[in-house]
Amino acid sequence: MAHALVVGAGIAGDTLALLMERDGWTVTVAEIAPALRAGGQTVDLRGDSREVLQRAGLLQQALNCLVPQRGAAWIDARERRLAEMPVEAFDGRGYVSREELLRTDLARIIHEATGPGVTHRFGETVKALQDTETGVLAHFRSGTQEKFDLVVGADGAHSTVRTLRFGPEETYRKPLGLAHAWFTLTERPETPPLDGWFLTHNAPGRRAVEARPGHPGHQEVGLTFATDTLPPRHDRQAQHTLLERTFADVGWRTAEFLAAARHADDFALDTFDQIHTPRWSTGRIVLLGDSAWCASPLSGLGTALALRGAAELAAALHAAGAPHDTSRTPAALTAFEQTMRPRTTSAQQLLPGRVASMAPKSALGIRINALAMRALQSKAARPLIRKVLADSEHGRTTTPTAEPRTSPAT
Repeated sequence: MAHALVVGAGIAGDTLALLMERDGWTVTVAEIAPALRAGGQTVDLRGDSREVLQRAGLLQQALNCLVPQRGAAWIDARERRLAEMPVEAFDGRGYVSREELLRTDLARIIHEATGPGVTHRFGETVKALQDTETGVLAHFRSGTQEKFDLVVGADGAHSTVRTLRFGPEETYRKPLGLAHAWFTLTERPETPPLDGWFLTHNAPGRRAVEARPGHPGHQEVGLTFATDTLPPRHDRQAQHTLLERTFADVGWRTAEFLAAARHADDFALDTFDQIHTPRWSTGRIVLLGDSAWCASPLSGLGTALALRGAAELAAALHAAGAPHDTSRTPAALTAFEQTMRPRTTSAQQLLPGRVASMAPKSALGIRINALAMRALQSKAARPLIRKVLADSEHGRTTTPTAEPRTSPAT
């Protein structure tokens, strides 16, 4: 039986493993983290996300985990509203959707749907990949090695597979000038409630402090600021020192958030980047998700692209006769890229001013951004906004060119 290695147990990797297993593959998933990753902000169920989950039979489980949402609001340091955008705006296709769930819940749903044909190796990754006549010999960090018919790098924007096969990250990374920290805050009796609103407080100097609803008793917090470089990922003390220095004079609940960040189990900090790779595959090795095409969280399409990409890759392999015949696997990987690349290229074309609207530079810019958010919802702007939304990735769904089985194989 054909055996695939997927490096990375995120949304893209586990979705692909699930679909390939249902199509008859044996799949090994190597994940460098010691367990399924928690944390992350909310993801919505519009467009591709909804369609792929529905075809995989997981949509209802995702809908059962929705976090109540009323909309987004931009506030000053005293929490006075400068602008707001309710979930009803733009016929439900605005900044925040009615149907959003935490990324950690979606990852768990997909992970738990995999069956005995998928083996997860946590705390593991590859350190070398060697082509053979009929497959790829993977050398693991643990010291073991194994041959696979296909290797998929779904290990994120800082992909080890991409580095091993295509070269250093700097070759493909396009920084957008911002970094973002996120974590879960546990509410206390004195914690101000959010009442379903995603609140953002902007401060001059391209700084933003955000809080949005999470699981009952929790809030999801974000801190955005201007930089292209960060302390090493393993140096948590340096990361917190940087945040505390950067946000020292910012009001609203910022001091509370900085203190909570030091104790959050799911704290993470990374730059907002895009990944541009001229090709996604070579031989029987292919990149998927952020490893291949990261559009950055500013696109709002990371999860949708991960799910669609997994579905398209599984469909391309199925159309090529895999897993029963893997001789055409390289051709299938080329077909997958031809199908997905236009979508990812479109997603990477951020709307003009997207970075500035996320974190305006000056007090004047903050006021202009609030005015723009209000103006966009005016009657005069509605025809233009409808046209933009109709052309957006959220407004499109696409059936995979050749569907793999989306119910358990019998």
